[in-house]
Amino acid sequence: MNGKRVLYEVKEFNNIKEMVENTVKTYPENIAFIIKQKNKDKIEYKNITYKMLYEDVKKLGTALIDLGLENKRIAIIANNRYEWCLTYITTLCGVGITVPLDKSLPSGEIENLLQRSYADAVVFENKYAEIMNNIEQKKNNTIQHYICMDEPTNANETSISTLLKKGEELLEKGDTRFKNTKINPEEMNVILFTSGTTQKSKAVMLSQKNIISNINALNSIIKIYPTDRNLAFLPLHHTFGSTGLLLFISNGVTNVFCDGLKHIQKNLQEYKVTMFVCVPLLLEAMSKRIFKEIEKQGKTKKVNFGLKLSKFLLKFGIDIRRILFKDIIDSLGGLRMAVSGAAAIDKKVVENFTNFGIKTVQGYGLTETSPVITAENDENIRYGSVGFPLKNEEIKIFEPNEKGIGEVIAKGPNIMLGYFENEEATKEVLVDGWFHTGDLGYIDKDGFLFITGRKKNVIVMKNGKNIYPEELEALITNLPYVAENMVFAIPTKDDDLDLAAKIVYNKEYVEETFKNITKEELEQKIWEDIKKINKTMPPYKYIREIIVTDEPMIKTTTQKIKRFEEINKILKERENNS
Repeated sequence: MNGKRVLYEVKEFNNIKEMVENTVKTYPENIAFIIKQKNKDKIEYKNITYKMLYEDVKKLGTALIDLGLENKRIAIIANNRYEWCLTYITTLCGVGITVPLDKSLPSGEIENLLQRSYADAVVFENKYAEIMNNIEQKKNNTIQHYICMDEPTNANETSISTLLKKGEELLEKGDTRFKNTKINPEEMNVILFTSGTTQKSKAVMLSQKNIISNINALNSIIKIYPTDRNLAFLPLHHTFGSTGLLLFISNGVTNVFCDGLKHIQKNLQEYKVTMFVCVPLLLEAMSKRIFKEIEKQGKTKKVNFGLKLSKFLLKFGIDIRRILFKDIIDSLGGLRMAVSGAAAIDKKVVENFTNFGIKTVQGYGLTETSPVITAENDENIRYGSVGFPLKNEEIKIFEPNEKGIGEVIAKGPNIMLGYFENEEATKEVLVDGWFHTGDLGYIDKDGFLFITGRKKNVIVMKNGKNIYPEELEALITNLPYVAENMVFAIPTKDDDLDLAAKIVYNKEYVEETFKNITKEELEQKIWEDIKKINKTMPPYKYIREIIVTDEPMIKTTTQKIKRFEEINKILKERENNS
């Protein structure tokens, strides 16, 4: 750990088309995507090289322009898959404005966002065919073209495969419209809707300059190799997922798709994944699973000895972690680096993976910042921090308190253009060129940023004390049976507040570890553990009540708990039961 920043020299790009063309020229035969295809009982894998990818981009781009979609808005909604990536890259390489939509939204919200973004076309997978057919029949939007990633089921649809054939024909006839498109990196090129955990989602306007500046800066701090394999797990409609994808593409990396949350470990092994970008909740669950397996196999003493030995040898520059813990690394497909973002992660989890020889770095940012503001790299890690500002960005702490904690504000070429059709909200967060994140934190003497919580989540007690629930949640997360938790305030009879914790336990872990335990016994066990945590805190931070359940909490697609929805739900249930 050190405060000296290590930056790599990298080629910088002005726009995404330039970046993609550079990758195709540099790594034409590298596999860009591996697509798993299921034919009856047989599984086959199709490899798409970067040269093949760019041929598809040119075909699709030419066909979309032929449809009259140049400089128009193209919405995309689907699970992570090749056609999603192809549409996104093609649109950014010269067609128009892309509008990625959350794949988990209900039909009414999908319709609403298509209207709000004034989409001219929507590209979707068959799962949404019925929704799109209903939307088309209403004729209450600006959509001219419905494009299906699979075989169309409705007469009003065309398909990606049909457009690729059409584009090929046009290119053979000498059509150069797509090739000749000019990109203005300063203009709005992406409309991204925030996950809206507390209110109506905002439409963030990003330019190619915003996104490419982030990719250029990330390449200078994270060493990515053209031999790497990336598991595209994060939803691509989220800027952390889509900018991450472009970052990997800029390095000629092979990208593979996850079969689902339950299949992550299998996919890591199946594709021999070396890099994995994910959310803290997932790394925390993986860490617990690893230690549970070590315990189950009776290897706890052996592993603890290995950890002590490797730490001792590291002092002399001898690194044998990936040899000592080969079995653990092999169980994760040979993973060499995990990148965590979107929320704070328990520093113990980072230490666990790092101790096994898997570099684990954190980044911090928001949709509005394209998305990364600060990040660690393998040379600059400080446990508990979210790294230092990227080379083209500045951060400050706005109105810090006596402990140096205040709102994190940021400035740089990655800051959004503003919120689409919402000048009032834009003015609230963009002040004199500084973006107000709404997150609280402090900066240490070496420039590392530490996030302490969300400004809107701070609990102010009657005695004026401020409590950051995230601090307590991190401690509860360390309990091995905890899948997720949330600390919040409940009103008391004397008009004050008490702290409460909702704890979702891992049912599988509990059944395996505490044989035949009753719900009452489990609650008592959890309560005893919470009392131990309380003893490490001043009395005003004591948790006075717990809610224990195995039912997952309401979350966004990036696995952030919708805190205010959860609290409202709890308070309503309390009211009904009183």
